[in-house]
Amino acid sequence: MSRVFNFSAGPAALPEEVLEQARDEMLDYRGTGMSVMEMSHRSRAFIDIAEQAEADLIELLAIPDDYKVLFLQGGATTQFAMVPMNLLDGAARADYVNTGSWSTKAISEAGRFCDVNVVASAESTAFDRVPDFSSWTFSSDAAYLHICSNETIGGVQFHEIPDGFSCPLVADMSSDILSRPVDVGRFGLIYAGAQKNIGPAGLTVVIIRRDLLGRAGPGVPSMLDYAVHAEADSMSNTPPTYAWYLAGLVFRWLKRQGGLAGIAEINRRKAAKLYAAIDASNFYTSPVVAANRSEMNVPFTLPDPDLDKAFLSAAEEAGLTNLKGHRSVGGMRASLYNAVPEAAVDALVACMAEFENDHG
Repeated sequence: MSRVFNFSAGPAALPEEVLEQARDEMLDYRGTGMSVMEMSHRSRAFIDIAEQAEADLIELLAIPDDYKVLFLQGGATTQFAMVPMNLLDGAARADYVNTGSWSTKAISEAGRFCDVNVVASAESTAFDRVPDFSSWTFSSDAAYLHICSNETIGGVQFHEIPDGFSCPLVADMSSDILSRPVDVGRFGLIYAGAQKNIGPAGLTVVIIRRDLLGRAGPGVPSMLDYAVHAEADSMSNTPPTYAWYLAGLVFRWLKRQGGLAGIAEINRRKAAKLYAAIDASNFYTSPVVAANRSEMNVPFTLPDPDLDKAFLSAAEEAGLTNLKGHRSVGGMRASLYNAVPEAAVDALVACMAEFENDHG
């Protein structure tokens, strides 16, 4: 069976080189006589894997020394609660920007712990943009400001880091982490589910400034306290070991691509090709304001929703999978994460042109 071009929004494509290495090491990891998924997380072999993965991530993102990297379970959705649990530190309010579905979920969860001030929202324009920074209304007493750097469902991405506030900036970077260089020092905390650009589902990466550790209230369960995980180097309990190992392979693959500068150039090229095809067409439409279009998740619509099924069928026949848009918005969505090759975008553009020629 041949490999398809996988445009899934997550769990998403992994680099073939990584999958091949994992296959080769599946039964016997470097002479240990066992698979990584069978190893004790306390073993020297796994600790070496974990430490190397952390070192490579720190190098890729140029993470400053005053930050701690955590490899956790629970998915990014768990972070919607862990962030206020750990960062409110007695404060009654937090600021949030609402740019789409995942921001909305984060706001709803934070509302269980504090008063949420929505400093800006794109809901009135169907979440087609990042609200202009000049319109944001910050709280004077917010414990932190939360953004979702890339909305996976709506395809809206921050291309600039906001400023003009004094509290720590928190970012859900689940769908664009490691896709481009980022100034980690501008953030108090970054979190990301692994299943898009890092590795398989089951792992969540948290990058937290060390001065924000130890602020959890007395009622916060120990396994939801960042300080507990930081003290134990993410091994307070059994971590998602195999996902951590695969993430480490992805980090090394990224370094071979020229690091984040190298992969960012590839990602810009992929996205530009697809958006150019959409914009040059009278058949396909992008619902996102051009200045805020995501390079990771590209939603587009056909002129008649009744054509969606036929388009998806034609794409499947061409080996292009997982293009159906999220059920909440419909249409199509092509996720162009790091492991999606440029050839996949070329094949999609060709398929789109043929379909338009047949049905336009």
